[in-house]
Amino acid sequence: MSVRHRDTLGGRAAIAGIGATEFSKDSGRSELRLAVEAVHAALDDAGLTPADVDGLVTFTMDTSPEITVAQAAGIGDLSFFSRIHYGGGAACATVQQAALAVATGVAEVVVCYRAFNERSGRRFGSGVQQREPSAEGAALGWSLPWGLLTPASWVAMTAQRYLHTYNLTPEAFGHVAVTDRRHAANNPAAYFHGKPITLADHAASRWIVEPLRLLDCCQETDGGQALIVTSTERARDLRHAPAVITAAAQGAGRRQEAMTSFYRDDLTGLPEMDVVARQLWRTSGLRPADIDVGILYDHFTPFVLMQLEEFGFCKPGEAADFVAADALPLNTHGGQLGEAYLHGMNGIAEAVRQLRGTSVNQVAGAARALVTAGTGVPTSGLILGADG
Repeated sequence: MSVRHRDTLGGRAAIAGIGATEFSKDSGRSELRLAVEAVHAALDDAGLTPADVDGLVTFTMDTSPEITVAQAAGIGDLSFFSRIHYGGGAACATVQQAALAVATGVAEVVVCYRAFNERSGRRFGSGVQQREPSAEGAALGWSLPWGLLTPASWVAMTAQRYLHTYNLTPEAFGHVAVTDRRHAANNPAAYFHGKPITLADHAASRWIVEPLRLLDCCQETDGGQALIVTSTERARDLRHAPAVITAAAQGAGRRQEAMTSFYRDDLTGLPEMDVVARQLWRTSGLRPADIDVGILYDHFTPFVLMQLEEFGFCKPGEAADFVAADALPLNTHGGQLGEAYLHGMNGIAEAVRQLRGTSVNQVAGAARALVTAGTGVPTSGLILGADG
């Protein structure tokens, strides 16, 4: 079912500040402290103070409540606070929520944040340890008894079908890994700074769940990332040129589940991202050829290929060749495979850097960036544009 409402959000809000902690495997401090450090860094980047903030948005999975972050960061009254569900699928939706609040006058300066000790604390990659007594937990009962216990195993089912349908080998996924790590090698903030890989390295890495190898799976990271959203007009008076929110969307597809949507008619695509793509293209008036850089959620390499196809950058089954040809600058920070796994929030920050002209892998003349959030789950996306 298509969304037919008229969009009035585009251009009314912008990302005016970005800030992050270092990305590590053992932060040595609480997730609350990481969140506050990232918030302060983003405010400083924008030239704002905690007193300017009146809204906060984060993930339902974040352990640091908005009111606690506000108190610890020195933020005063809040007129808006919100959380987005479905893990990494929330990333771009936090910005959408902030932009909606700003555009409607509910808040003036909204901070989007995400912080976790995902390597030294709770490791999402370890999968399901116990099933929660909920409808969502009960749904997992259809897959857990068959050994589908981890995100990698859930994605592997779809990845295997993709390879079979298009007569490809697992090398197809290697092009994404190589591209991300090439960019990470130039990025001092990346965990894999100075450590590019080759297709041979990818093929030699151990199996995690066939057809996924170790280098098809994103890393686990400790860290925090924050973004400042305010009106485009106000952003123009701050320290950096604004990254204008040209379009924003959320999407869930028919027969949608959280990473186990195995009962759809076709397992070779990502219908939830198709919902997002149709909204972004319609409300922005743009097309794939108008995008200068793509920051596509890369918790697992196969889903990057499928996203490129859902957005229409290439035909189904052709994304591996598209990536190999460097047809679109992709994940120029190194992605979650190479820089850090921050549930996609660090990807939004990279899109802002590209539009500012400050990326370590700068795309000349970058004026429009596509950013996506987690795939396999209800998800979200953004098109960000340079001002003017």
